[in-house]
Amino acid sequence: MEYNHQLRIAGADCRGDWLIGHALTQIRGVGYRLASQLCEKAELDPEMRCGFLTEEEIQLIEDVLLNCTAFDIPSWMLNRQKDLVTGENTHIISNDLVDILRLDIEREKKTRSYRGIRHYLGLPVRGQRTKTSGRGGATIGVSKKKMKQK
Repeated sequence: MEYNHQLRIAGADCRGDWLIGHALTQIRGVGYRLASQLCEKAELDPEMRCGFLTEEEIQLIEDVLLNCTAFDIPSWMLNRQKDLVTGENTHIISNDLVDILRLDIEREKKTRSYRGIRHYLGLPVRGQRTKTSGRGGATIGVSKKKMKQK
């Protein structure tokens, strides 16, 4: 078996000395639970080191990742459920995920929804407290009074 120190899987660099389940989390849009499902559907040992993967196994992982619904991965694990445009359940990874999230935020701003307004103002969107935390800008500490000279 040939060992690779650095692998390129779905547009992300994965270290060869990591376990497959952990190395797949380096792909944007893939968490540990989805990585475990990918290993199960591709019939790979998740305890194997990523550096020992062959080209065929890497291609199989990418195929499963790009066609999650075809490989019976549950729809609740996918990051794009009931898409507004297509109405389908899909899983989006890497730079596509960044682009679609940006478009979603722009759509919310354009429709002037509550979340869009919070994004526009730079405030927390998901209901966090704002009285003491989440303050932006430079901190102004307590200033010391200057003593007058006689």
